[in-house]
Amino acid sequence: MKYTRLPHTDIKVSKICLGTMTWGRQNTEAEGHEQMDYALEQGINFFDTAELYPVPAKKELYAVTEEFIGNWFKKNGNRDKVVLASKIAGRGDYTKFIRTTGFSRESIIKAVEGSLQRLQTDYIDLYQLHWPERNTNYFGQRGFNAHVIDPWEDNVHQVLETLRDLIEEGKIRHVGISNETPWGTMRFLEESKVHQSLPRMLTIQNPYNLLNRLFEVGLSEISTRENIGLLPYSPLGFGVLSGKYLTEIPPRKARVTLFPNYNRYSGETATQATQKYYDLAVENGLSLAQMALAFVNTRPFVTSNIIGATSMEQLKENIGSIDIELSDEVLDGIEEIHNTIPNPAP
Repeated sequence: MKYTRLPHTDIKVSKICLGTMTWGRQNTEAEGHEQMDYALEQGINFFDTAELYPVPAKKELYAVTEEFIGNWFKKNGNRDKVVLASKIAGRGDYTKFIRTTGFSRESIIKAVEGSLQRLQTDYIDLYQLHWPERNTNYFGQRGFNAHVIDPWEDNVHQVLETLRDLIEEGKIRHVGISNETPWGTMRFLEESKVHQSLPRMLTIQNPYNLLNRLFEVGLSEISTRENIGLLPYSPLGFGVLSGKYLTEIPPRKARVTLFPNYNRYSGETATQATQKYYDLAVENGLSLAQMALAFVNTRPFVTSNIIGATSMEQLKENIGSIDIELSDEVLDGIEEIHNTIPNPAP
């Protein structure tokens, strides 16, 4: 395994992070435990979860993924071997069963304490805001709609104050953002620069893969100059970049087959790009999944690549991507395809 550090800290994290959002829907608790056992054996010490998980979110299954992880910690007594990240769900119609009060002080405190209880731990290493409260372009929206009237009132200072208090209490150690825009990222960073008693956002968890490199437009410069590390999610685009959906008969238990509304990476143009990336991988003796993951692993703004799997075979292949070195020929081929079909799946 290869390691890096959470920006502005001495916390060492594996370059591959174990994602958990399928546990409770597509994976049983036993399968989740097996994945954590194997990942830890392979040197992965960074796990990412959220109160929202499993996904798709469902009221009856609220936060069971955190419960699975907590039971694993209790069973193995290895909490100290894992850098643990979780998230508070933002405001949204599809998560109103969790709360409708957004990132109010009471909401953040309640969310943290609930996660701590379910995870059976005294602290969370990295606590993240899962998505913005305000109306902006995230979750598949390519651009910001300036015509939408947004009633959001800027509460960044209050959010950071609450997170600071939780850090001082020892309940969380560091903080990050997710599904954020360049404006939102700089808004948080500038607030903590002006008010230095407030915590600094260390990481940003956004989608990033061969079909969606929009992070490179604006956010990659912020990431580099401000040293806020990307934790890319969906590096395989819901499994599309494994190539398994290129067949006429879709795999029976695969994510997009089970949940067809998760079609972010399955449009006609995205499928055309996927076929080109698949052909490039095969021509160079690689699997598409490992080429796609290896590309993400080598980006200079990436702190840790969040992989997910529903089978042990997938997990082993995904973790193995850390040892893949892409040739200049492959990298040039990737850029050629990207320039021809740029960001077909925002």
